[in-house]
Amino acid sequence: QLQLVESGGGLVQPGGSLRLSCAASGFTLDYYVIGWFRQAPGKERERISCISSSGGRTNYADSVKGRFTVSRDNAKNTVYLQMNSLKPEDTAVYYCAAVKRPGYVCYDSRGYDYWGQGTQVTVSS
Repeated sequence: QLQLVESGGGLVQPGGSLRLSCAASGFTLDYYVIGWFRQAPGKERERISCISSSGGRTNYADSVKGRFTVSRDNAKNTVYLQMNSLKPEDTAVYYCAAVKRPGYVCYDSRGYDYWGQGTQVTVSS
């Protein structure tokens, strides 16, 4: 089975930090672009970050730029999203997705082949 599993979500107060992990099983991430997405109830899914297969290039949505950092450790078959200075508006279910597109940093959301189940992040005082 080819699978992505997110972990690391939870409850945090405004200004706090969380680190999300996206671990792959059944395939290796060496040639895969990884996208991070989030969706709050009643809102459209938002792409918040992407990282190239090598980890050399990254992209961030304006809403998270300067606060979130995406990284990857291909040896561990895992991608991370470090979230700092969290705000209540960051509350959402966070998903990672993978597509084999070497040379790309991001890819159309409809083109991702594998999606995780999501992990809930709640920022509340």
